[in-house]
Amino acid sequence: MVQASGLILPQTLEAFIDWEPTDGFKYEWNGGEIIRFSGMKKKQYFIYGILNRLFSKKGYYEQGMLMAEPDVMLTPIQMRRPDIAYFTYEQAERGRKGEDVIPAFVIEILSETDQAYRIEEKITEYFKAGVQIIWNINPEQQVVYVYTSRKHVTICLEDDICSATPVLPNFTISVNTLFAQPEV
Repeated sequence: MVQASGLILPQTLEAFIDWEPTDGFKYEWNGGEIIRFSGMKKKQYFIYGILNRLFSKKGYYEQGMLMAEPDVMLTPIQMRRPDIAYFTYEQAERGRKGEDVIPAFVIEILSETDQAYRIEEKITEYFKAGVQIIWNINPEQQVVYVYTSRKHVTICLEDDICSATPVLPNFTISVNTLFAQPEV
């Protein structure tokens, strides 16, 4: 293991998977590169809560779950942690048994520290791995980018409806609803 900023970094994927960093950050493995990020914060968890309530209201909890920051092995050398990912219960069971499963629907909630090239890198990797739909949510600009492929993106603003079709056909929400201020 190599040391960086007082933290001992793993040198192999196997060591990375067993690694428990103590610096309060989260990490991804991308072909030997260790990528540090802060993980979801209050603003991102609030949006996750809204989406989780919608997920339950639409009855999708009967067939699967929305997971926050799961470890997802996209390839044998890439472990990413999307902010939110949808897994069927069958996938979750296969994952529990040690099998690597790819979510069909991934949501990234962007923060001030996200870098454009890293976002594009993840979009490419997700689609190559078999993800079918990606939502990139930008809370600062109140915009949602709905990707159904790298070439097909719908930019949703204000009253536009974001949809998780074809993965979750009735999982839809307007941008205004997603960013609405809670009633006190």
